[in-house]
Amino acid sequence: MRILLIGGNGFIGRFVVAALKQQGHALGVFHRGTTPAPAGVDEIRGDRNQLNASAQELKRFAPDVVIDLVISSGPQAEELMNIFRGATRRVVMLSSIDVYRAVAVSQGTESGPLQEVPLTEESELRRSLHPYPPESVQVLRKIFPWVTDDYDKIPAERIVMNNRELPGTVLRLPMVYGPGDPLHRFYPVVKRIVDGRHHIIFPEAMADWHSPRGYVENVAGAIALAATDDRAARRIYNVCEEPSFSELEWARKIASEMQWKGEFVVLPVERTPRHLLKPGNAAQHWTADSARIRHELGYEEPIAIEEAIRQTIRWERENPPEVAFLAQFDYAAEDAAVAGHHR
Repeated sequence: MRILLIGGNGFIGRFVVAALKQQGHALGVFHRGTTPAPAGVDEIRGDRNQLNASAQELKRFAPDVVIDLVISSGPQAEELMNIFRGATRRVVMLSSIDVYRAVAVSQGTESGPLQEVPLTEESELRRSLHPYPPESVQVLRKIFPWVTDDYDKIPAERIVMNNRELPGTVLRLPMVYGPGDPLHRFYPVVKRIVDGRHHIIFPEAMADWHSPRGYVENVAGAIALAATDDRAARRIYNVCEEPSFSELEWARKIASEMQWKGEFVVLPVERTPRHLLKPGNAAQHWTADSARIRHELGYEEPIAIEEAIRQTIRWERENPPEVAFLAQFDYAAEDAAVAGHHR
């Protein structure tokens, strides 16, 4: 097949390209050109926010399937479908678990009751659009340059899924970790262990909080599968690992792999140092169900979770993030809180 990846040169895209190349497909990558595209891949340079400007070049590639990894809004979805209607067989868009109402409840932007988990593809979606306040969008854009002011995957999903002439597929992704993770999800635990800390603190509510996760190479495998299997046409799929683990369970897995002999200390919120507290309602979990993609398309993770954790730790140790992340580390405050706990 001929497959075009829009924004296919980033954290997840590089692994999708590798998976599809291994299957022998002819690939084109549309990206800004800030980093070199992988060898053996056709390259089209341009701006996702001005897709129409590159429309002729994109159509000239004559893709069987288009995968949009960086779609951010309804207007972008409209543009995408207009360009490729009659020029491709199917469009696959990457969405997010943040479309579900449970995420809004946990962030405090919508009132309860708590949503039932695990979240299935039929679970209630957010009622409010634009899940992140403008200041959060600005921070997000520094990490993910493709995020727009009107970011919201819900309108984009509706446009992609409701086009009569051009079938769409939507993949709702979890928190993705692994080599290249721009959010360095493992780093707070890895750094404390590397720094020789004897205690790692978790606030009570967050220790038990469950969210969907996926190792980048496994998520890429799901994307490659959905893009190349016609049964995925006009279907929405959650993509995530199962079972889901709590934040504390994840930390224990990292600590075990690193052979750490210290102690995890779970503290009530009022005794937890402020820099370790997260806003929102941790009673609302985000656990998701990925049974549909497993049953309909036969999806299985190619990489075992133990190997995924090992690879991610190695990468985090070799690639510490910029100073912006240092706010999470105040060892004096943490030592004082642990001393108070042990008195």
